[in-house]
Amino acid sequence: MLWGLGVGYVISGMYFGWNLGLAEGGTLGLAIATVFVIIMYLTFTFSYTEMACAIPRAGGAFEYANRGLGKHLGFVAGIAQNIEFVFAPPAIAAAIGAYLHLLHPSVDYLIFAIGAYVIFTSMNILGVKLAASFELVVTVLAVIELLIFAGVTFPAFEFSNLEHNALPNGFSGIFAAIPFAIWFFLAIEGVANVAEETINPQKNVLIGFGSAIVTLVVLCIITFLSAVGVGGWEAVVYPVGSTEPSDSPLPLAIAHVIDNRHILYKLLIGVGLLGLIASFHGIILAGGRATFEFGRVGYAPSILGKVHQRFKTPANALLINMAIGIIALLTGKTAGIITIACFGAICLYIISMWSFFALRKKEPDLERPFKVPLYPLFPAIALIIAVVCLIAMIYYNPLTALLFFGLVILSYLYFLIFLDKDKTIEL
Repeated sequence: MLWGLGVGYVISGMYFGWNLGLAEGGTLGLAIATVFVIIMYLTFTFSYTEMACAIPRAGGAFEYANRGLGKHLGFVAGIAQNIEFVFAPPAIAAAIGAYLHLLHPSVDYLIFAIGAYVIFTSMNILGVKLAASFELVVTVLAVIELLIFAGVTFPAFEFSNLEHNALPNGFSGIFAAIPFAIWFFLAIEGVANVAEETINPQKNVLIGFGSAIVTLVVLCIITFLSAVGVGGWEAVVYPVGSTEPSDSPLPLAIAHVIDNRHILYKLLIGVGLLGLIASFHGIILAGGRATFEFGRVGYAPSILGKVHQRFKTPANALLINMAIGIIALLTGKTAGIITIACFGAICLYIISMWSFFALRKKEPDLERPFKVPLYPLFPAIALIIAVVCLIAMIYYNPLTALLFFGLVILSYLYFLIFLDKDKTIEL
């Protein structure tokens, strides 16, 4: 189930969103950005796993920062994590709506998207075992679907399609494509947020993280090559006759191989929804627990830190996350929502690696069932690449950066004025 959660949180990144990076960097620009992001995630995941196994708490990065760096940076880590987990689902919901709209053009995509929010938030309220079991099933089917997609498109693969207009905006396009390379792997750290509900977390969290990241790297490479290789990068960004980027790149790629009236085309689109559902459902699950932990320790209104009397799930946290997500969804700005979620993720990664070094120094005797290999190289590489990504994202997305940091600062001021009562936090 941990493998299912880890892959499930992320797998929607294979189905949509990444193609928006092609418009910024072209095939080569996005490929180079993705290589560096893969290195960051590999080194980050193993470093993060050390902390997750040593401190198996639902708050994840918030808990590690709170313990290693103090409550103020702990709060900043927590709010970054919450922004990531609250803003990723509306982007995925928009893609779910777009995919279903292809099958039912008469129904507005927003109806499908909001309906998905209600259904999967309700499922998470009903219980974690139900949620995790469902996540495992749809994740397995989503992985199979990506392999079928590759099997259908690879026979039409031509290397010349990768070379065509490969770097349309020059080297600056590499940096502009970074948020969409991150989207390939965004939210894998959510595995740590169910550590409290995991049997033998000191052992199983490592297995879940490790197997998930390997699976995702392989799927990322296969999907990228098979989608772009059938018709060039423009073919999976812009629908025929349109200059507006699409939220459904895989159907665009398949259409170059199979007629869109063919039963296999409709089947692939229908099954393709499972990848989006897996991530949507999984991030809602992790996000509810992150928001719940924030409320439980008094860093957000206490009502968010209460569990449902009957189902013992963080119902209030799940509902408030849904409300914010629907408001973001109604803006219709998928690329902007993805970028805000990526800002949250990158800041989370930076603070997490800072916390890693602080905990190693502050608590050298803390029991660490798993220790990151090649210390301090792995956490240092993850930290350096994450800092470079943050600087590039701020430079190429100044207004989005302003919005993100504005949210962080306003939340921090709220914390200082209304919630910081020098409470003793029991860890």
